[in-house]
Amino acid sequence: MAVTVGFLYPGYSAEDDYPTLERLIDDDVRLPLVHTEMREDAHRVDALLDIGGDDVLAEGAAALRDREIAAVVWACTSGSFVFGWDGATLQVERLAEAAGVPASSTSFAFVRALRALELRRVAVAATYPVDVANCFAGFLARDGVEVVSLASRGIVTAAEVGTLERADVLDFVAGHDHPDAEAVLVPDTALHTATLLDELTERVGKPVLTANQVSVWEGLRLVGRAAPRGLGVLSGRRTE
Repeated sequence: MAVTVGFLYPGYSAEDDYPTLERLIDDDVRLPLVHTEMREDAHRVDALLDIGGDDVLAEGAAALRDREIAAVVWACTSGSFVFGWDGATLQVERLAEAAGVPASSTSFAFVRALRALELRRVAVAATYPVDVANCFAGFLARDGVEVVSLASRGIVTAAEVGTLERADVLDFVAGHDHPDAEAVLVPDTALHTATLLDELTERVGKPVLTANQVSVWEGLRLVGRAAPRGLGVLSGRRTE
């Protein structure tokens, strides 16, 4: 049976990963996306709190109402984890109320994907400035995930992240693995990774989880579906 999962995505950078993943999954799955308002494109805590505000997400949810969605995901890692664990929990609860369907965010998608893969020690290859990257590490720690290595590329805008080329992405991720890490996390939804998932895991030699990958997986998890293909190491994975 066909299923539709909606995504709220801030601004414009790597949103084309979603139709790409829809095509790669090649199942009866639809992944419509609504661009939410980004008053300032900045990986800075105050700007990120604004990007993930309840008013912004409620407006995005309203734009999805005619799509007959079964679930919705706030596809922004930094615009969720900067609220902290409790704030991010409240954020998705309010989004679920606004949308009238189950909701989650990319930050929780990373946590649940790690649970599904039974991984607890990770390296993080973040395009963000270091203070924002540290917030992500703190969020993961609330679920008992140990960040053994944290790399910060220091890019301020999502727009710039979206321009990074394939070779640059591969080198950046592979260059920030750590021998004690069981997986490498790449947390920015502004980074194009949809067509690189298998190549990243092969290059690094261990699971690599990227933001748009886990966002789509989480949306399907909310409706009890598992993508048979297209999601790298998460293909076929289900968890409660």
